[in-house]
Amino acid sequence: MIDQVPPAALAQWFAQDPSAPAVLVDVREPWERETASVKPEGFTLVAIPMNEIPARIAELDPAQRIACLCHHGARSQRVAMFLEHQGFGQVANVSGGIDAWSATHDPAVPRY
Repeated sequence: MIDQVPPAALAQWFAQDPSAPAVLVDVREPWERETASVKPEGFTLVAIPMNEIPARIAELDPAQRIACLCHHGARSQRVAMFLEHQGFGQVANVSGGIDAWSATHDPAVPRY
């Protein structure tokens, strides 16, 4: 089962395994990231659009602790499930996506 992590709890989720590198995979399209993006604080931010994940999966390491982010959480949930099926053991979905990030965690991030 994929962990559903609200934006405000992401740092805590990453901290559960301090030995695993913390990675936030933004699966939105480039125009969406240009509109609104998060600042990587305590994690590495990797941008791979959802439809490119299968071809670019080698850019991710199964030893990493990976949280997936999209606009509202549906695309990132699908990517998280895909990664889990590919053998990634520590995967989460940022529930509510960047919209929830802006609304509940960092109002400086524009909503769209």
